[in-house]
Amino acid sequence: MESKIIKSGSEVLGAVPSLDQALAEYPQGLNYYDEMWSAERAAVNPHWRRLMGDLVKLGGGELERRRGEARRLLRENGVTYHIYSDTKGQSRTWQLDPIPLVLNSTDWSAISVGLKQRARLLDLILRDIYGPRRLIKEGLIPPELIYSQQGFLRACDQVQMKDMPHLLLYAADLARGPDGRMWIIGDRAQAPSGAGYALETRMSMTRVMAEEFRRTQVHRLSIFFRHLRAMLASLMPHRSDDPRVVILTPGPHNETYFEHAYLASYLGYSLVQGDDLTVREGKVWLKSLDGLKQVDIIVRRVDDTFCDPLELREDSHLGVPGLLQAARLGNVIIANPLGSSILESPALMPFLPSIAKQWLGEEILLPSAATWWCGQKKECDYVLANMDDLVIKTIDRHSRSIFSSALNAKQKAELKQRILAQPYMFVGQQILSCSTAPSLRDKQILPRRVLLRAYLTAHQGDYDVMPGGLTRVAKDEDSLFISNQTGGLSKDTWIMADKPVHQSSLWPTIRHMDNLLVGEGLLPSRSGENLFWVGRYSERSEGLLRLIRTVLNKHADFDDYRDESDQTALRILLQTLSYFTVVLPGFTGEKAAEKLANPRPHIIDMVLNPEHRSSLIATLGSLLQGAYNVRDLWSVDTWRVVDDIDQNLRYLNSHRSSYSLMQSELDRLLVSLTAFTAQSQESMPHEHGWYLLNIGRRLERALQLITFIRSCFVHHTGEVPEHLLLEATLSNHESLITHRRRYRSIQHMFTVMDLMLLDMRHPRSLAYQVRKIMELMAELPNPRKNAPAHSLNREQRLILQADTDIKLAEVEKLANISDDQGTRRALAKLLDNTERRLEKVSELLNQKYFAHTQSARQLAPTRLELPA
Repeated sequence: MESKIIKSGSEVLGAVPSLDQALAEYPQGLNYYDEMWSAERAAVNPHWRRLMGDLVKLGGGELERRRGEARRLLRENGVTYHIYSDTKGQSRTWQLDPIPLVLNSTDWSAISVGLKQRARLLDLILRDIYGPRRLIKEGLIPPELIYSQQGFLRACDQVQMKDMPHLLLYAADLARGPDGRMWIIGDRAQAPSGAGYALETRMSMTRVMAEEFRRTQVHRLSIFFRHLRAMLASLMPHRSDDPRVVILTPGPHNETYFEHAYLASYLGYSLVQGDDLTVREGKVWLKSLDGLKQVDIIVRRVDDTFCDPLELREDSHLGVPGLLQAARLGNVIIANPLGSSILESPALMPFLPSIAKQWLGEEILLPSAATWWCGQKKECDYVLANMDDLVIKTIDRHSRSIFSSALNAKQKAELKQRILAQPYMFVGQQILSCSTAPSLRDKQILPRRVLLRAYLTAHQGDYDVMPGGLTRVAKDEDSLFISNQTGGLSKDTWIMADKPVHQSSLWPTIRHMDNLLVGEGLLPSRSGENLFWVGRYSERSEGLLRLIRTVLNKHADFDDYRDESDQTALRILLQTLSYFTVVLPGFTGEKAAEKLANPRPHIIDMVLNPEHRSSLIATLGSLLQGAYNVRDLWSVDTWRVVDDIDQNLRYLNSHRSSYSLMQSELDRLLVSLTAFTAQSQESMPHEHGWYLLNIGRRLERALQLITFIRSCFVHHTGEVPEHLLLEATLSNHESLITHRRRYRSIQHMFTVMDLMLLDMRHPRSLAYQVRKIMELMAELPNPRKNAPAHSLNREQRLILQADTDIKLAEVEKLANISDDQGTRRALAKLLDNTERRLEKVSELLNQKYFAHTQSARQLAPTRLELPA
């Protein structure tokens, strides 16, 4: 059927049509349910009417502009979703449809009651499967349905949490059928994802649809996250005032890593990876800069089998060895418990109504999509006879849906043989024709199928439902399968309120100052290491950018004047660039003269070739990766600067062949890097992470300055070239104006070495960097708890020696040429000794604060691999 569209107001002779006129051509005689139309499809639903009237007045052009504004906000805020088949990978911005899904309060109330009932039922099932297994004993579930699937973890048997629900977090995928009734087509119980995306989507929508949102009276989402945090705190009654909660993430390469970092920041929890945790004496500890700190609650975003390489999947590098034993002893609470993925098996769905009737004494309120488990002969025969009308799945959660109607005869025959060989491993499920809702496509409002994911958290003996959710939209008109992994879009979900809604704060009520705990949040060692290297990479990138700009300016001088001294200075600066980028021999080898005759292509290669690990583009890539790894620690404005760096880098990389364009883009990148440094300095609290970030910056600035000075001045190149290099040094290090103001018109080796090496007041000097590193290291925690207060550790002694050498240096000796080869030996010795000590300091910091012992692994696998 050919879809018709709503015309935008600007297309009707400049007049804004009435709502009825605009909707006259919107498809009505459909064989599926449309959310906007009433059940009789004769009129727009009352709860849609106001919004659609506003959208019609805006017109298609304005709606597209707002979509673009939402996309910009999402991109700047770093809202990404990793589609594994997408070449953009983790940099793919979250895709948003600006027209929300609207549900009225009556409809949502009924849905909420049904969701709570289902959550209670699944909680009972989860307790029973890993407890007494009455379901099997009473014949409510066949044993092979449980024991034959990967979701049942035998190692989790009898691991029970007393006096609390097991299913702490739950999500359900909902679709409305042609009859207008909501059906559940999938359960998410082990690590439900999407709640953070729903919240960020709402944040963006309240910006781009502010007036429409206010007039529609939409329920707020923040109260749900307040209840979530209160629920987690209540799990540890003896530490309800301050339980240590962490969010366990697989890491930056996971598809929903943004959400993990976003929720950790929003809820105030530490974001950790498996290597950040260790199990000792049956307890879970966080490896922090302050040493080991016990963890009480883990909100996991890692799949069941990957959580413990000792007892579960032995090849996992994402989990914590011994985690299951800590849970077994009751020393840590995991939300949701290991083994809960069994609830996601579609094979459970046909048995839920009878379990609800037997155990709850209730009819199930929200039915599942019709499902037939092939482990029963009658159901298996039905599936085999009606394969073209069903979607075939295995009983394991990670199964791929197979639409038999899309297979050829040979593939169908092979599928039937697989089902007959192991019928208990398969289910057939009704293909539910999801309802449609208005969606913006190329300035046109068209119907597209939608799927709603709703979220619940255990709360005060029952469950609390998020008043909204994450709505996913099919990519095109004919799509039956709706998923973000297949390129689908997302919608905000607006639940109408019966009366005006007031904002609810996430923060709990504090009645006394004594209730406040003042202190510094724990910083995992991995996060500290990433911050340290973000500091180094940001300073390395900035220094490299400044050097490239200096080289380009000197190359322009040589092109203009063709002076021999300019050529000598250019050659030395190009050699310095070779040392900076470690692209050797570069301009230092036998073919240096040949390259110097036409340096442009070689400069571009040294700067923009990603195969060179220390090129500008590779260094900036490392900076962005490091910043992404600690996404939860940056403010929103800081992340927007990171996004600017990313966008500038992409543009520069796509125009790498343009030499002239490269120069202007380098200036833009330098501005963005400077903004990142300033923003991170002003927005981060001066705690351990901030100290490590700045130690990294100061170390890198000092090492770069040493490389620059050594390359340009240890060997005397002649009076005029050296004068040009002195000026280039001052300009490159943002010191030219300072030098002129202090020394007037005198520019000499004495004055430049005094300013750039020995002046402790100058923020670009070597002495200043060393002194700052000493001060910053003094603020770091000292694992040697019993060490005398006056004693110095190894890195402090090394930096003190470097500081002392610089203070004792005499500028006349540094500038003095010591031998017939024109070498400044005193300068070389000072630079070499300082560089060696700084590099050793970096190594010692890594050993003390960042290095982890190798994780424990199984000596033998826990799973018996059967031959195919």
